[in-house]
Amino acid sequence: MTDDFFRARLEHMIDLKHPLAALGHRIRWDQIESALAPCFIRQDREGKGIAGDDLLGATMEIAGGGPSNAGRRRLSIRLMAALLYLKHAYNLSDEDVVARWAENVVWQYFSGQTYYEPRMPCDATQVGRFRTAIGEAGVEELLKATIDTAVATKAIRPSEFERIIIDSTVQEKAIAHPVDSRLLEIARAKVVHAAKQAGIALKQTFVKEGKTLRRKAGGYAHAKQYRRLRHTVKRQRTILGIVLRETQRKLTTATTDSPTTITRLKTLMERAERIRTQQPKDKNKLYALHAPEVECIGKGKARKPYEFGVKTSIAVTHQSGLMVGARTFPGNPYDGHVLNEQLEQTTILLEDTGRAPKQVIVDLGYRGVDKENLGVEIIHRGKYKSLTHQQRRWLKRRQAVEPAIGHLKSDNRMDRCWLQGQLGDALHAVLCAAGYNVRWLLRAMVRLGLKALLLRPVFLVLLATLLRASFIRHPIGPMVSRRNYLSVA
Repeated sequence: MTDDFFRARLEHMIDLKHPLAALGHRIRWDQIESALAPCFIRQDREGKGIAGDDLLGATMEIAGGGPSNAGRRRLSIRLMAALLYLKHAYNLSDEDVVARWAENVVWQYFSGQTYYEPRMPCDATQVGRFRTAIGEAGVEELLKATIDTAVATKAIRPSEFERIIIDSTVQEKAIAHPVDSRLLEIARAKVVHAAKQAGIALKQTFVKEGKTLRRKAGGYAHAKQYRRLRHTVKRQRTILGIVLRETQRKLTTATTDSPTTITRLKTLMERAERIRTQQPKDKNKLYALHAPEVECIGKGKARKPYEFGVKTSIAVTHQSGLMVGARTFPGNPYDGHVLNEQLEQTTILLEDTGRAPKQVIVDLGYRGVDKENLGVEIIHRGKYKSLTHQQRRWLKRRQAVEPAIGHLKSDNRMDRCWLQGQLGDALHAVLCAAGYNVRWLLRAMVRLGLKALLLRPVFLVLLATLLRASFIRHPIGPMVSRRNYLSVA
């Protein structure tokens, strides 16, 4: 039956045995909504005093105080959370996930819709605003919901959370390779554009010469003519310095009334000066004008000696490979120094399961931090001779975290982070782990469904009947009583 004569319900249009539809019933959406709802409470505004006169003299009235009811009604928290799950589970951008949602009835059923909607659920920018509004604590709630769902569906035993594997990787930022000539030319062009928006008339902008120098630098680098390349880069530094000094002198003559434009110009000038003065072997270099938080991290790989992004720690269960932690650490710290904070996040995510990590299997990068992590047994091959036979068997599965990191990057969008700032890096890492767990749960739905088919009582009764009849007609070996045979079947 349907309460809408012209539309059919989604549950009548799809196969309810679809793994995503089954997962939609098992995720505790009510817990997610109760945890994220405080982020969207309308804030109280300060009232504005309005002076007036009446028959009794001067009066003062307060207008506009309290929470405002202006604006359109917000979208469902379940819908927005489901979009984030689907985005990272299927490796889609914000624009692609809302477009495919309008075409996929199973996705709409997973998001809590009752009827098919041929329109996009929201604008793509609203997904980004929702992600920023819930913050790092909110996306950790999404990751925690996947872990709780795995326990509730008995896809994983809670005892598995006591032994985990932790490793670190680099979450690369969506920037171009930081070549000096390119950075200098972009800095010059951005400063000239920002000065023009502020109403500052520059005597010379070096537009034509800047493009020529950039092309020459690329040709000299390709031909390995490094002496000519150095002369070209030196000239680029010179013209960038000329533009910066002239802009600094004429800041007082800016005709714009927008403080935001002036602030943006000053910020660009500070970053451009850092790019102009930094040397090849300097530390804390600026690798992208729009992303100053990017760091250069050496991984020792032959195919990619350096990666530009932020260090990210990943924690998975030892046996099943479920993601139980993901966290970014700006500043490129030593691996062992991030172990305590990663265990803290994992313990918080597992608090509803009643378990906490007791054994941690790591690589040699985590040596020397046993005193900082009391109560946790750290296992690595640096102390192989003192390990027991059981611990050595556990250590053989340490490399199981490597394919998990590979799937995070290839299937869940961790290969490049497009979100802004350090907050964007932190949100992206946790959401990638949540998307990984969604794919893990979908495979578990299929696995559990097959087991349920084999363990149905009707199937067992039918199997016992067939075996009993076959045994009575063709006896093999000693006869057994009917009661004992049925108990064995």
